Amino acid sequence: MEIQCGCGLGCVEKSDTILKGIKEITSPCENCSDPNLKKFKPLTEQIDVEKLDANYGRCTCKKRHLDLVMGHVLKILIESGDRDKKSTLRNCCTPLITPAYPSNTAPYLSDNSVVILTDKITKESAFRIVDEVPEIKGVIKGNIKNVVGIKDANSEPNVYELLSGCDMRCDIVSTRNGPLCIYRNQSQIHLEFSKPVSPKVQILEKYLDKYENPSIMDCTCGPGTLGIAALKYGAKHVVFNDLWRPSIEMTVLNLEVNGFEVEVLHSNGSLVAEGKNFRVYCADLMELKDDIDEKFDLCIVDTFPGVDTDEFVEAAKHLCSEVVII
Repeated sequence: MEIQCGCGLGCVEKSDTILKGIKEITSPCENCSDPNLKKFKPLTEQIDVEKLDANYGRCTCKKRHLDLVMGHVLKILIESGDRDKKSTLRNCCTPLITPAYPSNTAPYLSDNSVVILTDKITKESAFRIVDEVPEIKGVIKGNIKNVVGIKDANSEPNVYELLSGCDMRCDIVSTRNGPLCIYRNQSQIHLEFSKPVSPKVQILEKYLDKYENPSIMDCTCGPGTLGIAALKYGAKHVVFNDLWRPSIEMTVLNLEVNGFEVEVLHSNGSLVAEGKNFRVYCADLMELKDDIDEKFDLCIVDTFPGVDTDEFVEAAKHLCSEVVII
């Protein structure tokens, strides 16, 4: 499989390339400055927004503080009428940095390093932001409170709208066996913010410790994070499954990004791809349980908040010795 993104920016790379010097990617150099902007005070009362352009506050290292990048975005939103002159950085938009690495300090951004999400923006403003703010690689319209994806076979999918640019981004996820690079087309895959330690991975690792070379079914795999973590842990076999096709496409990509050889199967069946010790399905778990003739040591169920997991657990019992709700 060829690792690529259709945007032409070269924004998908293998994990070993991404992880080289990852901590320095958003760190300031000795010449970078902090604008000391207040998040809850109107931007127009803090700086002359007329001066905000692609070079305002940009260091010789070609990075600038996140607040100045968001200030530049807010200037465009105010000029277009999408925000009023009393707007603050806090109500501008949600910045989704890529690659996103947990940090206790504000990041300094280089070109094409952030996707923004907001529910109040026009397509004209979105095109202008991508064109005029070099750090912004994509603009998504949507409400952060609405989970992206599909809850179950009886639900309608929810997606954000990509208005301009590219929404492919990468989160760095820490595991006991080293960090993973997890890509998402963010308008189609649910948001998960990077943390120094992933609570979901910690729960998984606690259960994996009970087994030696376990077989795993990740029955609601999303972009593949937990199943890939299990492979890195040493699982002898992992089955990935998700009903949402965009999630499966990202799972296949993320397997390849993180060093696994993937054979993509061009068929109309539910089996989408496979490798030496894994298979990837796109199916309703209630139907898949009748098609898989094998038993697993552990089944991972990681559903959206508020989803009743009883049906998932009942179906998984036919396939697995132990079911874990993440």
